[in-house]
Amino acid sequence: MGFEEDHFSARAALYARSRPVYPEALYATLASLTPGQALAWDCGTGSGQAAAALARRFDRVLASDASPQQVSHAFAHEHVHYAIARAEAAPLRDRSVDLVTVAAAVHWFDLDPFYAEARRVLRPGGVLAVWTYLEMRVSADFDEVMDRYIRETLETDWPSRMQYPLAHYRNLPFPVVPLEVPRFESELRWTLHDVRAFVQTWSGTQRHASRTGTDPFEASWPRFVELWGAPDTERIVRWPLHLKAGRFD
Repeated sequence: MGFEEDHFSARAALYARSRPVYPEALYATLASLTPGQALAWDCGTGSGQAAAALARRFDRVLASDASPQQVSHAFAHEHVHYAIARAEAAPLRDRSVDLVTVAAAVHWFDLDPFYAEARRVLRPGGVLAVWTYLEMRVSADFDEVMDRYIRETLETDWPSRMQYPLAHYRNLPFPVVPLEVPRFESELRWTLHDVRAFVQTWSGTQRHASRTGTDPFEASWPRFVELWGAPDTERIVRWPLHLKAGRFD
């Protein structure tokens, strides 16, 4: 698949159920920066969390993904058109798009061709916005154990392109004139079972399990239960979002 790596099709249904949603303030901010709200392109849409939210602010949304399995589990919306397409080959006319978004996926793309495609389809003044998240925030003790899981247990199992989310996109090539944007975070009430489902969609968790024959999160489960409490208890889980936005020259 080149650099548009697919680590999620095999668990597309679980992925659709287990991903955080993004705050409405994020979409409001992005819409306020665009030259219009006629058309947005959500690239690497996965199961369409961002696309469905964009449809509340844009007349039409094209949501594309290279994975048929992901698209088959996407959220339906009357103003969202789903397309199976690679990031560098959008079924869009030149200069037709007000906003291009990539939610937690641009690090899997072949970046230069994707950026060329985004430049092609964006209207003058149009905005490209990409964001990611990784670490979740529950409590100081829980966060410390989860961060060790991410950066030590899975250290050798993350695909190379995960260097970008692990660095909060600070090292991501981004050839646009940057825009100042606020900080955002996602927030949900989850049980520990929800956390487990989420972590088991991670490429690093899947690689570790394939390499060792052992689910690394299950091995850590007793410690997480100790810090969380009853696994069925709901707690607030937060994810800081790492957002980059800008316009092409």
